Amino acid sequence: MALDYDTLAHHRKNHPAWKLFMADNVAMVASFLDRTFRENNVRMVSESELILALDDYQRSLAERQEGDIFPRTASEYLTEWTSDSRGWLRKFYPKGSDIPHYDLTPEAEKALSWMEQLSGVGFIGTEGRLNLCFDLLRQVVHGTEENRGLRLKSLKKQKKELEDEIDRLKKGEFTGLTDRELRERFQQFRQTARDLLGDFRAVERNFSELDRSIREEITLWDGEKSELLRRILERHDEIADSDEGQSFRAFWDFIMHPASQDEFERLLERAWDIRELGDLLEDRRIRRVHFDWIRAGEQTQRRVALLSGQLRRYLDDKALWENRRIMGFLRDIEHKAVRIMGHPPADAGFMEISGSKCEVTLPVDYPLFSPPLAVSLAGIRPETGAEELDMSLLLNQTFVDRSRLESNIDACLADSAQVSLSSVISRFPLKQGLAELVTYAQVASERTECIIDESVRERVSWKKEGDRCRQADIPLILFCRSKK
Repeated sequence: MALDYDTLAHHRKNHPAWKLFMADNVAMVASFLDRTFRENNVRMVSESELILALDDYQRSLAERQEGDIFPRTASEYLTEWTSDSRGWLRKFYPKGSDIPHYDLTPEAEKALSWMEQLSGVGFIGTEGRLNLCFDLLRQVVHGTEENRGLRLKSLKKQKKELEDEIDRLKKGEFTGLTDRELRERFQQFRQTARDLLGDFRAVERNFSELDRSIREEITLWDGEKSELLRRILERHDEIADSDEGQSFRAFWDFIMHPASQDEFERLLERAWDIRELGDLLEDRRIRRVHFDWIRAGEQTQRRVALLSGQLRRYLDDKALWENRRIMGFLRDIEHKAVRIMGHPPADAGFMEISGSKCEVTLPVDYPLFSPPLAVSLAGIRPETGAEELDMSLLLNQTFVDRSRLESNIDACLADSAQVSLSSVISRFPLKQGLAELVTYAQVASERTECIIDESVRERVSWKKEGDRCRQADIPLILFCRSKK
């Protein structure tokens, strides 16, 4: 964007970062926000903790300065910093909490990063930045090159460089980076890693603005639900499919991959063993920066989840009110029907129907046409075959006459109020063996005047003609005479 006069005049008047530069107490504000949020990558602080920390910081500054140069209370300062006229802090309520929390705004993050650069660095690494520019330009050009010959030439050149490096290593020739090159590249890594943490606040702010606008639109919407959902989903997809949204999704997939995390952890461990980096390793935030990335990414993901939950609650509320409206119509119809039940109107507009309800068949209730299954038969004439079947297997089926067994039980009960199954079998021996015994057990399970005691066992026996004697161990079954 060109730095034209109108743009700069607008920023000077409205941009929160510019207002922070011009604030009378900018040193106090910037130093406090940096030590509270940026030094340890804290994404949200509760109001009570922030007020306590600001009170302590004001007290420490007052001890070093002559007079009370910051006369306002910590709560008043926080109210000012979160107002629309400042916009340096974002006040919000986390999910499941009624305590307000605070976080830096992206504009305040930019201002603090620029102030940090004012302090200067140990040296300006021009050679490393030049190599980075060349590498990025190569990726851009080679990533869009469609000429196979040029791509092959470039890949062969890279292959030749790798082979030469392998040959030098085999010969014992190792040409690593100098101390200056190591410090320069590590300094670029450190700056890029910290800038990446600040980028998350801008990404989260985009989703927060989308969430707020959706809440406002839902509150004021009185049209069709489908139209509102279409508009909301289009706006959500617009952010998710943008370059920023796709880049964040690719970053999240990469950083959450276990192999990527393990590799990055190994690289950090080896980097902290390099003595040539010296005082650059004193920044302990970079040692665990990948965990800060994950925490910052999780907070952004939670913002997207809150947006989805808002849509779900909207659908649930709309369905509830729609059901109540329909039930109101039905109750109104019922009340009117009861009122005119004894004296129906005689005008021609009144209609009577037979039955308690009218049968309504909707077009969507009709089944779809299903073409009949076409069976293709081979043009081969079937051959007539013959097979010898043993029909005795069909004729020698066992049939147990249940009515006969029930008559046997009733005959025994005519002489006694109770009779056991073993007594019935003793009087009327089993003619069909186990099948007849199972039928007795089925009769016992279906009769209400019957007692089956599993704790007491009794043994029954039977013998078919030409067969050996068989026995069965069964629970005690007592048939009782009906009280009728």
